[in-house]
Amino acid sequence: MPGRRPLVLFICTRNAGKSQMAEAITRLYAGDRVEVHSAGTMPKGSINRTSAATVAKIGASMEGAVSKGIDPGMLRRADRVVVLGTEANVDAVPGMRSEPEIWVTDEPSHRGIEGMERMRLVRDDIAARVRALLRDLGVRPADTGSPVN
Repeated sequence: MPGRRPLVLFICTRNAGKSQMAEAITRLYAGDRVEVHSAGTMPKGSINRTSAATVAKIGASMEGAVSKGIDPGMLRRADRVVVLGTEANVDAVPGMRSEPEIWVTDEPSHRGIEGMERMRLVRDDIAARVRALLRDLGVRPADTGSPVN
């Protein structure tokens, strides 16, 4: 990847919450040093407002985000394809640079935690994983001053 920005594609089922959160958090931590996108296997069409409000609390933004499907060309170009959760199934396409990796993210609803507290826990789990991913890509995460460092 020397000489060019790494491309990361985050995927979840509806592209309304977790993958959008990962995209926004990656932009916050990496700025323009990483090209980042998100998609869904069954796009919902709208963004989860609680997810958007939760990432906004750490300075990330989902403003203007649109729930969209997977572009096979993007799958081929991505240096890293990350599937958030176990519900979305992503089939490899010929020419892919990397096999999809699965992040089994925290799901507080399984413990009876809902609403903003649920989303905060999901956000913090995703943010920690994004920081590790950026380090793995050789991109030093920006110090945002957010509690998720």
